[in-house]
Amino acid sequence: MKDKNHLSPLFMASQRWTKSLPLASRLFLSYLLVMIVAVGALVAIGKLSSPRFFVLHLQRLEGRGYSLQYVRTSLVQGFETAWNLSTFWAVLAGTTTAGILSYWVSQRITKPLTQIERVTQKFAEGQLDKRLPPSDIPELNRLSASFNRMAMSLEGVEKRRRELVGDLTHELRTPLTVIHGYLEGLSDAHIEPTPELYERLMRETKRLQRLVNDMQELSKAEAGYLPIRLTQVQLYPLLISLVERFSEQLLEDGPAIALKCSPSLPAVSADSDRAEQVLINLLGNAISYTENGTITLKAWQDRHWVWVAVSDTGAGIAPEDLPHIFERFWRAGSERLKGSRGTGIGLAISKRLVELQGGQMEVESELGKGSTFRFCLPLA
Repeated sequence: MKDKNHLSPLFMASQRWTKSLPLASRLFLSYLLVMIVAVGALVAIGKLSSPRFFVLHLQRLEGRGYSLQYVRTSLVQGFETAWNLSTFWAVLAGTTTAGILSYWVSQRITKPLTQIERVTQKFAEGQLDKRLPPSDIPELNRLSASFNRMAMSLEGVEKRRRELVGDLTHELRTPLTVIHGYLEGLSDAHIEPTPELYERLMRETKRLQRLVNDMQELSKAEAGYLPIRLTQVQLYPLLISLVERFSEQLLEDGPAIALKCSPSLPAVSADSDRAEQVLINLLGNAISYTENGTITLKAWQDRHWVWVAVSDTGAGIAPEDLPHIFERFWRAGSERLKGSRGTGIGLAISKRLVELQGGQMEVESELGKGSTFRFCLPLA
């Protein structure tokens, strides 16, 4: 018991010392230890067995008629001397070679790890463009590939965050500048307070309010905090109601709204309010960009999905603009020049709402001929 108590602090100290060693030293010592054990076992076994085998060999020679009586002792001593000398040089050469190989292997393993540590430190300091190079070691190569994928994802998130802040600032600046200009003119008595002026101020205030509400809803949708209550929804009555509602708002010389849908359309698993919100956004966009012609609302079943499409005969979207159509605050060049009244978030919200209900949204368009936005919802 006393011996154990006496050895325990030494053992614990050795453990602490071992844990404090860097990985390269641990690998080098582990390889060296394996080599020492192997060489030690080889020397010990050879030292014990080789002289006996040599004596047995001499005895077999004597049995064949060779006279070794006077030189036997000298032969055995010479063999032991030769064995000891060759063993010494073999151990020396083997130890040196094993030490060099151990150092080389440990450096080959720890060098990529040191590089990983250096790159991750720079990445943590904000240099998000840093990437890890490929490695010859499969495990480290997979680690580098995983890190690079994560780095690309984080860089994309940071880029989108900066773009969002810049776009939001740009969108807020216009109505705030208009409101500030009118209020400054009113306070200096340079502008007469008229009902038209108050209507303009109210319009810009509503624009700000709509932008803030849309941003709040988009952030909730992207974060997954927007409540989605999936139930069995019959789309046909909802489509009929929307067509009647929007038809009443259209002027006589404006576009016409047509519905192509079977009354026996099956029910879908969806949130009725969110599905209606998506359709209102799509129909509102179609009306905004279609001066005349027809807006068609179509629904049909395709296997385990029900598809709903809103097609118009408006201005259409250029091919180079299609990949960006669902990005927040994005508008085509013509829309930016005309000063679109929208917030640029409606399509992003609609796409996210459809995805939260288990569907997907697509778009097809041809410049000058119109666009088709369609989305699918799973059958109930």
